[in-house]
Amino acid sequence: MIVKSIKLFNFRNHTEYSLLCEDEISLILGENGSGKTSVLEAIYILTRGKSFRATDPEILKRGTTFYRIEIEYSNGETNIATYDGNHKTFLITDKKSRRLPKKNKYPVVLFQPSDLNLISHSPSRRRDYFDRIFSQFNENYATNLSRYEKALKQRNELLKNEHLTKESVFSWNILLAKYGIDLYNSRNKFIQEINSHVTDVYRSIAENNDEISIIYKTDINSADDNEYLQTLERNFEKDSYLGHTNFGVHRDDYIFEFNHKNADGSASRGESRSIILALKFIEADLIYQKTNLKPIILLDDVFSELDETRRKCLIKNFKNNQVIITSVENITQPE
Repeated sequence: MIVKSIKLFNFRNHTEYSLLCEDEISLILGENGSGKTSVLEAIYILTRGKSFRATDPEILKRGTTFYRIEIEYSNGETNIATYDGNHKTFLITDKKSRRLPKKNKYPVVLFQPSDLNLISHSPSRRRDYFDRIFSQFNENYATNLSRYEKALKQRNELLKNEHLTKESVFSWNILLAKYGIDLYNSRNKFIQEINSHVTDVYRSIAENNDEISIIYKTDINSADDNEYLQTLERNFEKDSYLGHTNFGVHRDDYIFEFNHKNADGSASRGESRSIILALKFIEADLIYQKTNLKPIILLDDVFSELDETRRKCLIKNFKNNQVIITSVENITQPE
C-alpha cells in the first residue's frame, strides 16, 4: 500500500495542510516546531489507529472543535479519521467505526530521534518500543497486551482499597496469569528471532566483527500460568501495602549487549546508533516476512543525528519501501 496524499484539518498547529507523497521517498522540510512530526503522526493514526505520542484532546488545534485527517492510497481508497472533541471516528469505505478495523491497519516502521537513545532509556520506554514492534506483526500479541493492561489497571485500583481481601483480586489474578504467560512466550520467541539476525545486520552497517544481542529480562521463571497465579497470590500482602502489582510482565526489560557486555556503557555513541539502525532494518524485515506487507517507513528528523555513512545506509536499506522523511535540511540520496 502506498500513501498517495494526506490532508490535515485543525490538527496540532495545522489549520489546513496537504501533502502529495512520492511512491519511494517523500521529504518534508521545515524548521523545528513547524509541524513536520504532526504529518507523520497523522499518517500513523490512519494506518495504526492511534497516535504514537499523544491523546486526541492534545492533538486538537487550540481554539477549534474538531480535527480531520484524510489519506488517499494509490489504489484509490480514501480513509478518514475525525475527532469531535469527545470521540474519534474512522470512516473506511463509507463505514464508520470508533476504532480502526484490524483489516484496515497497515504496518509502519517509525524512527524517532529518541529511538537512538533506546539503549540507555528506562525499562518502560524499551517495553513500549518492543510492544509496538511485536503488535504490528502479531495481532494476538496486541490483543493480549491490551487485555493484560486492562486487568493490571483494575487490580492496581483495587489494591488502593485498605479493606481489600485476597478474594477480591482473584479474578484479576487469573487474567493477569493467562495473558501474562502469553506475552512472556511471545516476547521470548520474538527476541530470539531478532537475535538470530542482529549481529549480521549490525556488522553490515559497522563493517567489523562485534557481536550484538538483546537479553529479555523478566520476573517469570517458567511458562506456567498456574505458577504465575500462585506468585501473584503470595505477593498479595506486599502488593496491598504498596498499592500496586509488583510481579509480572509489566516489569520486563530488554538489555542490549555489545560484545557480551551491557551496551549502555560499553558501546560508543556511533556503535549504539548502528545497533538501533540494525534493529530498525530487522523490524521492517520481520513485518514483511510475517504479514507479506512492506511497511511504510516514517523517519522523523533522524538524519541530523546520523553521520553521512549511516544516513546512506538508512536510505539504502529502505529503498524498496515507501519512505516519508522529515528534516530541517535537504537530504542527498545515495547513488
